[in-house]
Amino acid sequence: IGPNGAGKSTLIKFLAGELKSLSGESWQAQYLRIGYFAQHQLEQLDAEQSALQHLRLLDKKMRESDLRGYLGNFGFIGDRVEEPIAPFSGGEKARLVLALLIFQKPNLLLLDEPTNHLDLEMRHALSMALQEFSGAMVIVSHDRHLLKSVTDQLILVEHGKVEPFDGDLDDYANRLQAPSEKTRAGPVVENSPSKKEARRLEADKRKRLQPLKKSIDRLEKKIEEHNKQLETIEQQLTEPKLYNEENAEKITSLLQDKAYLAKDISELEEQWMESVDKYEIARKA
Repeated sequence: IGPNGAGKSTLIKFLAGELKSLSGESWQAQYLRIGYFAQHQLEQLDAEQSALQHLRLLDKKMRESDLRGYLGNFGFIGDRVEEPIAPFSGGEKARLVLALLIFQKPNLLLLDEPTNHLDLEMRHALSMALQEFSGAMVIVSHDRHLLKSVTDQLILVEHGKVEPFDGDLDDYANRLQAPSEKTRAGPVVENSPSKKEARRLEADKRKRLQPLKKSIDRLEKKIEEHNKQLETIEQQLTEPKLYNEENAEKITSLLQDKAYLAKDISELEEQWMESVDKYEIARKA
């Protein structure tokens, strides 16, 4: 976690070996196998090759039926696995890159915005797959749901430093909204403005931060409300008595409402992360 431009993606690239360190030392464990996902890798796919051909390059001995079965887990089924990927959407290409990455059985996953372009169903599938992953993961993402569901530690990247963050995403948001140490300590005497000017500057800063804080609070309230509605629908869908011919329209309606809510929650969580970033930048200005 950290503000935009703090170096989160740069850190991932360094860990993946795409960037060299400017100083110091780094080394890898003997049996380390890294799986690295970033958006630019979508451009490295061969547009003339099919999903099946891409996977075949990784294992020439595996039976085609097994390769097809594996690709089916990522939404590639039937003739789709044999079609050139040139016309594939960004989401389909992202799914293929993730499929190829996981197929190689890494023990360290480095994921930079892995849910970009993915639809809700695939976001959920990716989240479930990562929960089952037995290795280590380092994830950079604005997807609040993904971070909450698959991570057990947050790392703060800011001011050129990387250090563990003791708390969750809500604690991070609260930290950003709390007065900074510099502000609490009061104005520095040497070369500081007059008390009147200092109060004016502090008031101006509060005025700038107020709409951002309101936006964060509003988004958190909406996310909470949507999650409660989603839980209610999911509970209704678990009722056995619901599943009969008389309730066909109701089931369809519930499933549609569930999809809409899940989509809204995902979008709201991305907006929340962006608002938190903006708040931190404004607070430090």
